[in-house]
Amino acid sequence: MPSFFSWLDYSEHEKRKMLDVINLFRERDTRDELGIGTVRDAFSDMLFPGTSTIQTRAKYFLFIPWMYLDIERRKVPSERVADEARRTEIKLINALAESDDRDGIIGIEARASLKRLPSNIYWQGLGTWGIRLISDSQDSYHRSLNYFYESSKRIQRNDDGEPVSGNVMGNWHGNIPGKPSEFPGGASFSLSKEEAEYLSERVFSRAQNTLMSFLISQKEELPAISFPWEITHFAESTLPGHLQEQLIHARNFSTTIYGAALLYNLMLSQKADGREDQDDLIIDYEEAFAEWADEIKALEPELQAWDRKTRFWEIVKQNDANIPLQTKKFIDTWLDIVFASDSLKDMARNDFARKLIKNREITLKRNQARLDNQRALEQWSGAAGTIQLNYRWRRPVLTIINDIVKGLNS
Repeated sequence: MPSFFSWLDYSEHEKRKMLDVINLFRERDTRDELGIGTVRDAFSDMLFPGTSTIQTRAKYFLFIPWMYLDIERRKVPSERVADEARRTEIKLINALAESDDRDGIIGIEARASLKRLPSNIYWQGLGTWGIRLISDSQDSYHRSLNYFYESSKRIQRNDDGEPVSGNVMGNWHGNIPGKPSEFPGGASFSLSKEEAEYLSERVFSRAQNTLMSFLISQKEELPAISFPWEITHFAESTLPGHLQEQLIHARNFSTTIYGAALLYNLMLSQKADGREDQDDLIIDYEEAFAEWADEIKALEPELQAWDRKTRFWEIVKQNDANIPLQTKKFIDTWLDIVFASDSLKDMARNDFARKLIKNREITLKRNQARLDNQRALEQWSGAAGTIQLNYRWRRPVLTIINDIVKGLNS
C-alpha cells in the first residue's frame, strides 16, 4: 500500500524539509532509520546554513534570482509565473548540458519531465543567505507578483525619475550581479570574481561565525575529504574556538551513533532468513561493527572528555532546534550503553542494545517496522541508513565552498 505525505502551505521551511526527506527515501543508505535527523540537521544548519542535501552547485544561488528578476522586469502575470519559470529552468538544464562542467546539473536525466525544480531546492537557502528578501513560500511569491507590479507603479520618484529612498520594497537583494545577456543560454557553473565575491559577502553577512564562512574566508580549495573534522584547520586547532567546539561535538555524535545504524542493519541481516545473500550481509555488518568499535577505541581519550550530558545538548539546541524528548532519550541511552561497555565488539550481542534498537524502530514505524514485520523486512535493500553522518559535507557543502573559492581566486 503506498504512503502519502501532506502539509499545510504556510511553512516553506517545513515543506522543504519534507521534500528533502522524500528525496532521501530514494537513497536507502542515507535514510534516517532511527529518527536522529533532528540532531543531524541541527549540526548541519549550524555549520553550513542555507544548504540542503539535494543542492549541488553554488551558481544556482545566482541562476534563480536572475530568472525571477527577469520575470519581474517583464511583468509576467502571476498566473503565468510558474509556467514561465519552469520553461526557463528547463532551458537552463539544456544550456548547462552543453557546458564543459556538467557535474551537478539538477534534472539532467529528467529534463522537461523534472518534478522538483532547482528554484524550489534553493528557495530556502536563498532566504537564509539574504538573497531572497521576502519570507513568502515560492507559491505565495508567484501569487503576489500582480500586486507587486501594481504597487511599483505607485512608487514615489524624484525629479530625475529615480525611486525615492525607502519607497521600494524589492523581492531580491539589491546588489545581485547582473545576469549575462544570453541567460539561460551559455550558462555554466564557473563563477566570475564578481559573482564569487557577492556570494561570499552574502555568507559573511548572513552566516557569519559559521564553519562555512570561515572556510570561504581562507580562499583555499579543499581536498576531497569525507568529514569536516578532517580539514587541516581542525587537526591543527587553528579554527576559532567556537567552531572547534561545534566540530568536536558533531564528530563525537557522528562516530558514536554510527554504531546504532550498523547494529540495526546487522539485526536485519540476521533476521532476513531466505535471502541468498544473508550470510554475506551478516559477515559484512559484523566486520563493519568491529571496525566501528576499533574507531571508538582510537577516539577514547577525546570521548572520555566529551560532555555529552550537558554541553552537547546545549550546542545542539543553540539555533532553537526542536529535539523530540523520545529522540533525546534514545540517543542518551545508546551513548550510555556505548560508554558502559567493556567490549564494544561484543556489544552487537548486547540484549539491552538490541532491544533499544528494536523498540526505537517500532516507535517510529509501528506496524511497518522491519524487525517486527516480515513483509516490511522483505523490502529491505540490504543497506538502510548506513552512511555515517557528515552533515552535508560531501554533498553539497564541499563543492559549493570550492566553487566560491575558485571564483575568488580567478
